[in-house]
Amino acid sequence: MSPPRVSVLLPFRDEEAYLERALASLAGQDMPDFEVVMVDDGSADGSSAIAGAWAERDRRFRVVQSGGSGLVEALNAGLARCRGEWVARMDADDESLPQRLGLQLRTAEQSGSRTVVSCLVELFPRERVSKGMGLYMRWLNGLTGPEEIERSMFVESPLAHPSALYHRATVLAAGGYRDLGVPEDYELWLRLWKLGLGFRKVEEVLLRWRERPDRLSRRSPVYARQRFYRLKAMYLGLVPALARGRAVLWGSGQSGRRLSRWLLREGLDIEAFVDVAPSRIGHRMRGRPIVPPERLESLEGLPVLVCTRSPKAMKEIESWLRASGRSEWEDFLLCG
Repeated sequence: MSPPRVSVLLPFRDEEAYLERALASLAGQDMPDFEVVMVDDGSADGSSAIAGAWAERDRRFRVVQSGGSGLVEALNAGLARCRGEWVARMDADDESLPQRLGLQLRTAEQSGSRTVVSCLVELFPRERVSKGMGLYMRWLNGLTGPEEIERSMFVESPLAHPSALYHRATVLAAGGYRDLGVPEDYELWLRLWKLGLGFRKVEEVLLRWRERPDRLSRRSPVYARQRFYRLKAMYLGLVPALARGRAVLWGSGQSGRRLSRWLLREGLDIEAFVDVAPSRIGHRMRGRPIVPPERLESLEGLPVLVCTRSPKAMKEIESWLRASGRSEWEDFLLCG
């Protein structure tokens, strides 16, 4: 029997409330040539029975046991068992629209094996979507072209993990998923970016992304905000503009403090912090001066890392830097 064109990698643990609908959405895909690799990460509820029933009645569905050691091990166990050239990720509480696999596969085959293909997402149910998640979804869906996605690589994770489709052999050659105590999906995107891969999105909503208060990203310390800054610092040193190992950090608030902590640990020196608040200018943070934007001219043309959680402030800072003749990724970088 020839392998399917796409393998859907779907880990689960105790998802009996949602798993049936997730699997039904995959069974309803308008392209037939796929398989679903359901990885049981030590479920104690009825999830295993639901997955087993699907495997019995539909040969495209298979169950893999991972031993309950966590998401990264489950992802790698499933990835090793996927037979398709392309792998589509999906979580056990999400739902794929019927045209999802077909449209993403078509884009992937046109783009080649060194491209990760995502899509637009819709958070549901609407009454559970917080303001913050709603803003993140709109930001995600606003990143469509390869250039837009790359330039936002250090702001936040530019792809929703369960929306991604990638070339299996390429990801395996890159080392698969890694358990480094940081968000495993964002780490994978940054590692693939480092290796020169591109990112694209099908400009249609193809995944319904479930919002729930008990989602893993809210329960596990791996997804705490501090871990995101640690991860960014691990890869920022690979940006050519930072090859000198020195930079200026615009933002002396909580975000700047968090990122600077990890940057210094990674060996990237911060010459100064920039801020516009009069109450902060003239003080010091981590032994470095806090200066107004006008002082940038005297800082040897060092690249500027813009670090703020406020979209409005980031846009204003970006506009100021561009107006002063600076170019993104050469003279400044947006870091979220």
